Amino acid sequence: MNQPLESKINAALNLDFIDEGIWIKNGYSLRKLIGILGMSLPIILIIISITSFGLTSPLESISHYYFTRASPIFAIVVSQIAIFLIVYSGKDPIDFYISSLAGICAILLILFPTGNLAEQCCDPATSYAVTFFEGAKFREVFHLICAAIFISLLAYMALFLFTRSNLPAGSKGTAKVMRIRIYRTCGILIIISLVIMLLGFLKVIPDAIYTKKKLTF
Repeated sequence: MNQPLESKINAALNLDFIDEGIWIKNGYSLRKLIGILGMSLPIILIIISITSFGLTSPLESISHYYFTRASPIFAIVVSQIAIFLIVYSGKDPIDFYISSLAGICAILLILFPTGNLAEQCCDPATSYAVTFFEGAKFREVFHLICAAIFISLLAYMALFLFTRSNLPAGSKGTAKVMRIRIYRTCGILIIISLVIMLLGFLKVIPDAIYTKKKLTF
């Protein structure tokens, strides 16, 4: 491999090859990986919807891909995010507790999937749905609760944990200031998304608009 390129990759991934063991030891690396996984998941699922399912738009929600052939991608990515959150210790105890709780909720929302994608088993109207469970209101409600807590904690981390700094306001470097702005923007967008979903569940946003626009996704 070209030496300069190899050095850049090693620096980006915090690889030093001196201390044997897990290479993801840096909290910043964990945050980057979680961000990359989280942002790439919906894009991958949209591509699958168009290329494999013959749809022109995504499914109702990301969670509904659990019932399709894309289930392994959904489960693996969310599980990886959950594991990264659980093993992330952070700088203070609150970092560990908040991220661990978020990781546990992420695992639980996989173990307790959302409502069925199809109306019945082998429903021809939704041929891309390959899994069907007998209706269970508790499972669906518990899934929503876990998802809401998970997403809310991600917003909290982005707004309050990842933006902390021991440096005075005027002493932060350009890169640090930019990262803080990105984290805050992401946190605000997450909160806006949660509010929109809440308005949809409360029927403040009409079903015709909410469902047609796939706002949960």
